[in-house]
Amino acid sequence: MTIRQRVLSPLPAGLTASPQSIPPAIDAQVSEFRPDEHSLPSFFVWTLGCQMNQSDSEEMAGQLLAVGCARAASMEDAGLVIINTCAVREHAEAKVIGRQGVLADLKRARPGMRVVLTGCAVREAERPGLARRFPAVDLFLRPDEEPELALRLGLASAQAPVGLRNVATAATTVVAGRPVSAADGLASSRASALSEKRVARSSTISAWLPIVYGCDKTCTYCIVPFSRGPERSRPFDDIVAEAREVAGDGFTELTLLGQNVNSYGHDLPAEQRFAHIATERSAGRRLDLKSRPDLAELLVAIDSIHGADGKPVIPRLRFITSHPWDLSDRLIDAMAGCESVVEHLHLPIQSGDDEMLQRMGRQYTLSHYTERLARIRQAVPGIAISTDIIVGFCGETDEQFQATLRAMGEIRFDTVFAAAYSPRPGTPALRLADDVPPEIKRRRLNELLAVQQEIGLECNREWIGREVAVLVERVTRVRRGTTVAVTPPSDDAVDANAEPDDPIIGVPDLAGTAGEGSVALAGRSRHNKLVHFAGDPALVGREVTVMIDYAGPFALRGRATNPLPSAGHRDA
Repeated sequence: MTIRQRVLSPLPAGLTASPQSIPPAIDAQVSEFRPDEHSLPSFFVWTLGCQMNQSDSEEMAGQLLAVGCARAASMEDAGLVIINTCAVREHAEAKVIGRQGVLADLKRARPGMRVVLTGCAVREAERPGLARRFPAVDLFLRPDEEPELALRLGLASAQAPVGLRNVATAATTVVAGRPVSAADGLASSRASALSEKRVARSSTISAWLPIVYGCDKTCTYCIVPFSRGPERSRPFDDIVAEAREVAGDGFTELTLLGQNVNSYGHDLPAEQRFAHIATERSAGRRLDLKSRPDLAELLVAIDSIHGADGKPVIPRLRFITSHPWDLSDRLIDAMAGCESVVEHLHLPIQSGDDEMLQRMGRQYTLSHYTERLARIRQAVPGIAISTDIIVGFCGETDEQFQATLRAMGEIRFDTVFAAAYSPRPGTPALRLADDVPPEIKRRRLNELLAVQQEIGLECNREWIGREVAVLVERVTRVRRGTTVAVTPPSDDAVDANAEPDDPIIGVPDLAGTAGEGSVALAGRSRHNKLVHFAGDPALVGREVTVMIDYAGPFALRGRATNPLPSAGHRDA
């Protein structure tokens, strides 16, 4: 798909655009030292885990493309395999460990093939044991070392962009007495990657934009603070400049990323231009947040990037993942007041029992969580709420699990990502007894999924007979004449409202409902509802209006009422 260039309004006062450098032309005097094209490996990036991993993979792919490598269609066709994995859930690591034999066979059949492992699975304190757990891997990179990928592999030639020759981001710090990654250099490496056009975005529709790296929270079950290091925010102006670039390149949707995205800015220096910000946390560790930019300020600034028509150039603005500590009134007001900010919030609850929340290190209570939700539901009527829940955490009783089910019934989440607790090496929870038997964890997980399926169906039925704006993401497939019951994927963490990789849902004869040349299309509403309808495949990447006439527990179905691009707007 061709990227659509846009003309933007001038920068707001006080902001400067990042310079866009162009890679230098090849010097004829050193051209003989440039590697032959066929000597550079083709690469394949296998990404597991969160959206931050997906964004990181875009940067690594951009590096490899910048030095002349080409993408491979599959792992089997690649001379270089990059595995960007997750250690938050056991299942992701198990997948990678399970592929070690296949990778070893490929390397024997193709001498010279190299495998790189990065992501949260690579932690400094556990580095000595990585080769034993992942025997097919040649190079291990922590998340903060990923900008050095091409340099570490010896692929950055004398004619590579300056940033590739001089990049140095890796550093360590100490958390709880252990050496961990330091994210201090990632803001500048992101700026260099953008200025040298070394971010290979995986979509021409939706763009990721990291705004804060690392995590300062205290969750006892989570490895992220020990794998990605303390929180480090990118400069405010750098983020706005990248958003303007995304807008100019024609993207329809932008998602701001962070392990805890709404804690953005607390580590930045105070500035007079932000003197109007005086937010205080109402839960968790106290911080001096005065005169520092926050996520609310970013939302307002990006929403203010207008086109010639005076409307936001990026119609849809999202952010993920939020923490209840930092869901401030300022942020809620910005969500309500910014036209481009979608009507969806992902806010992990993890448990509905206060004792369990304390044991998990969450440092808020159920009453605090529900008070914040009541506030945002008042400010943004009809907002869709998704969440994360862990069942079977250390010491969880049947009564405490039932409290979580009651909370689900009272809150009525649109989407739940549920996980059975699995101990993760290096986390504080290892000091607690993992005393909930596996069969009870599985039973509780299945019970929770069943409860959420009913809630999700009831929530989705409220959309029948309403028109929604759907951003079309892909052509999909349906099974004619049948209503298919979707079983959530077998995983350590599952989405109680999610479809599996094969996007077949209960939408009988959908492909034939809109005339000749129509195909089954799938996209999402501003409320993050998955919507299927029939239409022209040329609609992929566009926003169309769809009348909803069917609701299942996992998705909606409808018919396009205006098959032409529509402006970004809030659903009725």
